Amino acid sequence: MKLLYQGQFQEEQNYNLGGYCMSQQSINAIKVLGVDAINKAKSGHPGIVMGAAPMAYSLFTKHLRVNPAVPEWINRDRFVLSAGHGSMLLYALLHLSGFEDVSIEEIKNFRQWNSKTPGHPEFSHTKGVDATTGPLGQGISTAVGMALAERYLAAKYNKEGFDIFDHYTYVICGDGDIMEGVASEASSFAAVQKLNKLVVLYDSNDICLDGETKDAFSENVRARYESYGWNTLLVENGEDVVAISNAIERAKQSDKPTLIEVKTIIGAGSPNKQGTNGVHGAPLGEEETTLFRKKIDWKYAPFEIPEEVYEDFKVNVAERGETANSKWEKLYNEYKEKFPELAAELEEVLLRKDIKHLSKESFNFKNVGEAQATRNSSQDAINSIAAVLPTFFGGSADLSHSNMTFIKGEELQDNINRTARNIQFGVREFAMATVLNGLTLHGGVRVFGGTFFVFSDYLKAALRLSALQNLPVTYVFTHDSIAVGEDGPTHEPIEHLSSLRTIPNSYVFRPADAVETQAAWYLSQKINTKPTSLVLTRQSLPVLENTSFEKVEKGAYTVYETSNDFDTIIIATGSEVALAIDVAKTLENDGVKSRVISMPSMELFEEQSKEYKENLLPFNIRRRISLEMGSTALWYKYIGLDGLAIGIDKFGASAPANKVIEEYGFTVEKVVDRIKNEL
Repeated sequence: MKLLYQGQFQEEQNYNLGGYCMSQQSINAIKVLGVDAINKAKSGHPGIVMGAAPMAYSLFTKHLRVNPAVPEWINRDRFVLSAGHGSMLLYALLHLSGFEDVSIEEIKNFRQWNSKTPGHPEFSHTKGVDATTGPLGQGISTAVGMALAERYLAAKYNKEGFDIFDHYTYVICGDGDIMEGVASEASSFAAVQKLNKLVVLYDSNDICLDGETKDAFSENVRARYESYGWNTLLVENGEDVVAISNAIERAKQSDKPTLIEVKTIIGAGSPNKQGTNGVHGAPLGEEETTLFRKKIDWKYAPFEIPEEVYEDFKVNVAERGETANSKWEKLYNEYKEKFPELAAELEEVLLRKDIKHLSKESFNFKNVGEAQATRNSSQDAINSIAAVLPTFFGGSADLSHSNMTFIKGEELQDNINRTARNIQFGVREFAMATVLNGLTLHGGVRVFGGTFFVFSDYLKAALRLSALQNLPVTYVFTHDSIAVGEDGPTHEPIEHLSSLRTIPNSYVFRPADAVETQAAWYLSQKINTKPTSLVLTRQSLPVLENTSFEKVEKGAYTVYETSNDFDTIIIATGSEVALAIDVAKTLENDGVKSRVISMPSMELFEEQSKEYKENLLPFNIRRRISLEMGSTALWYKYIGLDGLAIGIDKFGASAPANKVIEEYGFTVEKVVDRIKNEL
């Protein structure tokens, strides 16, 4: 098969370098590298490496367009090993293809401290890994976002004769991925969007960790995907590299996303373990490895790979990718000459340097005393940002008119309106978050997604991967407290603030008014290596006199103070900041001198200097109160064991919002009484 520039292939009789025999030796090399590394580490998953090696080889050497010398090339094909437990399959491919990060020494250090070959693939840790995978279902779902990003950027920046964005997103997934609900959510969404450059190779081997899949999983997967609206293909023999390659080629001609079911044997080549769950997640061991090597006639020492295998990958992966990359570079240079303004914009968005055009002056502010829900303030901010940042877009899980996440004057993004900036994710919170991750991993876009705060539980696993991968995704969570009212405890978040605040490498903002909300949005776009969660109200909040756009970046600051010699500190967030100020004013009548602190982001506050923290929270002021309509779990860090945490450590209730708030003690009178009685 011969690579043509636009990513299409022309059939020839045989593969390069000696036809099938050459491909079989290379496939065996992939298998043996996986087995050797897993044996040495004494842990890992050899089954998928051995069973899926032929399809992976066919994909990498005949279709996947990457340049190992320039792993970040923006127009490379993306590859996601959704079955991330089979990481040695990916590491073997990267090593043989010539990716510098994955040397033979790193293969030998599989799963060891500080190696480039961790137990599951980690984006940014190892060059050549396009996504962090391992939590099953999230890989295929993330790939949907990558394909969506390619389509959006192609529609926005390509010009006739200048296909700057023109690549595919490939996935290898397993039965476990297909079982996970999030894969179904995302696959359904991909079909609606008609993401025809998404190709999924389904390693169908009928075995899962606990035994045979038939004991838990019996549906016709291809029929299910056809019902979604996918193109589906079947390769009955997972060892037939020509059939696999032909199927991939057919998939690339489809106007729909494609699922290729490849029937494989888990642990193929292991005389006593193949086809059983015994080879899924445990090393083969010395005795079985000896038998395996004999069966495939492998005569080389552990970690020894014949030169002709390296040559095969050099010609069919590295050199092919380098040629495609060079042609693209030439095309892009011509593009820059013909469309200089568009190219300049594109380079800014790819590097996230477009943020220089966004500032405080980009936002429209309410006057002090004016009131609106912070979800409405958020919508103001979204539309201000959309007017400045050219590839900023997002949507909601069927709640855009409740989350206030709609960009005005824009249509819904679909296969027709490819550059529209509103996405209807449907009631698919988890898939929405994984798609946001994929969009961000691809690069060139700034994205957000919204739902009710209580439903952050549904997508938390993906938010966690946003943080783990250093992805600046913005999550918009509205209806943030018991003020949801009549919808009752099922819709009233309690533990959720504490839960999100404990996720490493992420920011949580709970703004007090329109000013803090817009500042939080600005910071979410300025931040490049962490996700941001904006936690917003349904009820109206007044613009406070002393809230500060600039000081939100400190995470916490003084918003009201009785006098410099204060003896009491009240820390509040969100809707409770205004309440805290009124409480302080009431306590002043009894001679209590208070400082009220708005703390929109605990995480940002933790990044400040010791001097700033001590100045804001002097150690000698021990009478401290926290005020927040949520779990009190984390507040003792700031108020001490001798402080008073006023919050909610039980579920909510159904009634009009004001009644629920009153009954749960969040009125000036009840808060003042608690402070007097308990401190």
